[in-house]
Amino acid sequence: MCTVQQCAYEVMQPQTNGGGQQRSADVPKKMEEEEEEDADVQDKKPSGLTDLEKLGRNMYFKSEPRRIDYILAWSTEGKPEKLAHSKEARAVFEENLEKEGLKLERDEKEGAEIHYLKVHAPYEVLTRYAEILKVRMPVKKSMDLDKIQQKYAKLETILIKMEGGGFKRQVVTPMKAVSTRLWDTMTDITKKLFTPFQLDPNVVKPIKRRFNVAYSRDKEYLFDIPEDKDTYFDNATRNRIVNFILRRKPFSREKEKAYSFGINKMIADGHYTDAYPLHEGHWKPGSADNERKLLFDHWANWRNCFKIQPLDHVRGYFGEKIAIYFAWLGFYMLMLIPASIIGLLVFIYGCAISGNSYPANEVCDESKNFTMCPLCDYQCPYWKLSAACSHARASRIFDNNATVFFAIFMSFWGTLFLEFWKRKQAALQFKWDLTDFVTEEQPPRPEFLAKLEHITTYKEHPITGIKEPHLPFWRRRFPIYLMSWTAMLFLAFLAIVAVVGVIAYRISTLAALQVLTRDTPVTNSTFIASTAELVYQNASLVTTVTAACINLLIIVILNFIYNRLAFWLTDMECLRTQKEYDDSITLKLFSLQFVNYYSSIIYIAFVKGRMVGRPGKYATLFGGRQEECEAGGCLIELCIQLAIIMTGKQLIVNNIVEILIPKIIKWIKRRIWPETQEQKMSKSPWEKDYKLQPAETTSLFYEYLEMVLQFGFLTLFVAAFPLGPLFALINNILEIRFDAVKFTTELRRPMAERIPDIGVWYSVLYGISRIAVISNAFIIALTSDFIPRLVYTMAYSPDGSLEGYVDHTLAVFNTSDFEEAKRPVFEGSEIVETCRYRDFRNPPDSDDPYEYSQMYWHVLAARFAFVVVFENVIVVITGLIAWLIPDVPAKLKLHIRREAYMSNEIIIKTELMRAQGEQVGEADIERIIQDENQRYRSNELGSMELVHRRSASPPNDKEKDNIV
Repeated sequence: MCTVQQCAYEVMQPQTNGGGQQRSADVPKKMEEEEEEDADVQDKKPSGLTDLEKLGRNMYFKSEPRRIDYILAWSTEGKPEKLAHSKEARAVFEENLEKEGLKLERDEKEGAEIHYLKVHAPYEVLTRYAEILKVRMPVKKSMDLDKIQQKYAKLETILIKMEGGGFKRQVVTPMKAVSTRLWDTMTDITKKLFTPFQLDPNVVKPIKRRFNVAYSRDKEYLFDIPEDKDTYFDNATRNRIVNFILRRKPFSREKEKAYSFGINKMIADGHYTDAYPLHEGHWKPGSADNERKLLFDHWANWRNCFKIQPLDHVRGYFGEKIAIYFAWLGFYMLMLIPASIIGLLVFIYGCAISGNSYPANEVCDESKNFTMCPLCDYQCPYWKLSAACSHARASRIFDNNATVFFAIFMSFWGTLFLEFWKRKQAALQFKWDLTDFVTEEQPPRPEFLAKLEHITTYKEHPITGIKEPHLPFWRRRFPIYLMSWTAMLFLAFLAIVAVVGVIAYRISTLAALQVLTRDTPVTNSTFIASTAELVYQNASLVTTVTAACINLLIIVILNFIYNRLAFWLTDMECLRTQKEYDDSITLKLFSLQFVNYYSSIIYIAFVKGRMVGRPGKYATLFGGRQEECEAGGCLIELCIQLAIIMTGKQLIVNNIVEILIPKIIKWIKRRIWPETQEQKMSKSPWEKDYKLQPAETTSLFYEYLEMVLQFGFLTLFVAAFPLGPLFALINNILEIRFDAVKFTTELRRPMAERIPDIGVWYSVLYGISRIAVISNAFIIALTSDFIPRLVYTMAYSPDGSLEGYVDHTLAVFNTSDFEEAKRPVFEGSEIVETCRYRDFRNPPDSDDPYEYSQMYWHVLAARFAFVVVFENVIVVITGLIAWLIPDVPAKLKLHIRREAYMSNEIIIKTELMRAQGEQVGEADIERIIQDENQRYRSNELGSMELVHRRSASPPNDKEKDNIV
């Protein structure tokens, strides 16, 4: 009998027919060829799969039945001196790998540009490094947690005296608190609601967590090791162990080059072009069943848009780092559902009341005859407030009392999202054995060593003891940091300059549309007249929409510049480890993106219309009047700006960059370098994987950055755009599938990295959620008309309604007070005696003409009072919520303690048996568990004695033996 691996190997090898001619291997090669076909061919399923096809991809050495754990690739083109040096470095490196126990096999096709080295880790190497890395492995099934849980399930018992003189044990469920019962009920209801969204467990089999302990070669009797030992470690663990070895082995015999080690340094120096684990199979329809195909069919496929992700399978294939990202993204999407529902209801409520709003009706009432002051000096005419009717009604959809409720709700939502994520993360850490995760000491980055090769100053690292190049802080590092952050300030200033440019565009365009309408020649054409009237009435809307689109284009261009310069500046800083580098680039890019995306929105929300002055005495900037809010207020402009930038970035720009451009590039490559069927069939799996895009360390960085910026849009400015969560939910449903397709089909298989959490991004999210409380408080107080309406109804309205509110908020200006240079000059302007403008100022005939009125100071005081009350109440309540919700569920804490206790007890007792010369088998471990049960049974006898003590007579020995 052969092992599974040997049988698979024998079938995978090329077979010959009777004439000695090699027969095409083969069906796996046929499956490889299918991976390169066009989309219309890919969707055609074969009528059936043979037994050979079911074995899938060739993952073994050609000479021996050894599984390929890693592929190293190098180029055969270049200068002869460089090629000779690289060959020598590879020889030293491969020699050290073989000394470590790894098995190697070359694939050097004559005339090929790229050659490959296949790496296999034998069982002995895997066990040695599994012990070093403290890899947690499943123990024998007799020790599984199911039996441990059964033991603990019987602890809550009492003994009841029977009439015949004996005792019986009765299991008693302890009384739960009302909050606990309510929570359990809600949990059960939630599970039932999500049942239709679960994957079919018969197809995607759930991966049940086994009772795991840190692997030890001295305690192999504890572990569930199969007969074929090479299948004991899963592929992700094998890849991680091999990568750990590759990162530590030197490639130079020169002692003074002690830092010349590791596969990353060799790739940076050009000795290898890449190193990657192989994908386990094909993902296309008709391929043999494998984990990659399962993930594509039941995770990345668009048919599963509304299905819950198979995170355990993602973790098993890609590792914890990628699985944690998708778990966080899925949880974020789930939390967006209630926010989307509430936001949609707020929007519907706004639509319902917009037609019956007193302020909107007064604006639209032409009989009121409100003549407004010109929007620009000299050239702009007077205009009627009724021209802004549609703008006022649209503004009322988003500027109403429900907006305040939604802002409060989203403040609580942000806190609940972060707190519940910590609980979800704790559960994943336990399930994926990350609770005791210890960060590995990182070696120096290859780029760090390459930049400092000319440095003669060395310093011994306090942890590793290796002498590394050293840069003095004040003489070398401080000037670089100063230059880097000065450049950062300049780049941020560029974004602000772009906002000023868009402001200038808005002012000039609005004035131009007004002048264009006024100067339209009299004509008999109804179309021209109606078009001019339409432009006149919607000049503000046209200006706002076009300005937002231009701003989005500028943001995209600046993003491209920022990405290049941020990496260049970080490279200049010569940071030692990859973590230091990642943290630095995260801080730079997030800061630049924050300014780039939010500066125009912050301007509209908090600056626009605040310091414009009044007719006859307008405040100017660069010789021009500052922007004013429209008749309906600035909130509708903020809403339009948010909608265009947020949805434009998320749904259009990102999808074009992530999906459309790669497909266009792939299509162009196929047309420029076409391949025949024979060429496709002759390619090995490692050659095909090499053609895929490399899985770079920054792949997830941009995904996190995209989602964090979206979180900022939702929380910082949500009071102005209640539909934001709904658009974000739609985008994230697509985003999960786009990312899943990218990882399963377009990228090489990444190394399965282990990380316990989302890292620095949690701190960024927490900071945004705190700033959002202040931001929304000021948006409601300053940008919306909520506070002025509230002050009017409570202090100035005769009947407590909003009737007459518009007239009360429009100040009066005497046109004779215009300066001659700024007075409007067109036919009929001389007959206008007074005009109105939005502000709380005294009329021209008062004792203090044009000074702020009493209502202005009342509104200002109410605004700041609202900000203080809103901010402090929300901060206190959210802080209390965060304190009341534990980071780790109580049941999970108990479960962790139970597992730690039982593993210690089993190890202590089995080691004692071995020390006494006894053989430890599965039956012995089972007996240890039964002994633990017996010990708890003795505790129950103690409780029985307590029962008898209360009944005035202690139990005798016979009664103890009569327990039923």
